Amino acid sequence: MAPLINRMLAGDPQAIEIFYKTYSSGILRYLKHRLPREEDAQEILNDVFLDAVDALPTLREHTFLQTWLYKIAHHKVANFYRKRKMKSFLFSQFSYLKLVAEEINEPEFQYEKQELLLKLKQTLQNLSERYQQILRLHYEEAMPIKMIALEINLSPKATESLLYRARQQFKKDYERT
Repeated sequence: MAPLINRMLAGDPQAIEIFYKTYSSGILRYLKHRLPREEDAQEILNDVFLDAVDALPTLREHTFLQTWLYKIAHHKVANFYRKRKMKSFLFSQFSYLKLVAEEINEPEFQYEKQELLLKLKQTLQNLSERYQQILRLHYEEAMPIKMIALEINLSPKATESLLYRARQQFKKDYERT
């Protein structure tokens, strides 16, 4: 498989197509057995191959390609259920959120909200321009990581790393003010 990997690293679209056709049916079967809907399996299949192509330069020479792809798929399935669990937890807190929503119009709440917004803006302005940019794109414009990566000309993994560092710096600065 080394020649195929080398061709993919060189940017050969036919090599990527061969790679996808060779392994996608097995990975899709694996995903269908572990996910509730076929649409979820299809979406995660695409993510598996996007991540695999992005990570090819870091692939070790003696790594079994198929095993590596299944490991990526396994992690994607785990993330799927982790996100799903978080959503169910949030929906289980609906009555509490309803109570909070009723208090939103109280004058004390409005004052605290303004103070909080001011503190958030000040903290954001104290960050580097790069950190401000990635936080705004992700949180204000709700851009997914892959789109942000294209916008700022980084790989998706490097973008995730930059976003993580920006969040950590924001938290650190926020706690200081």
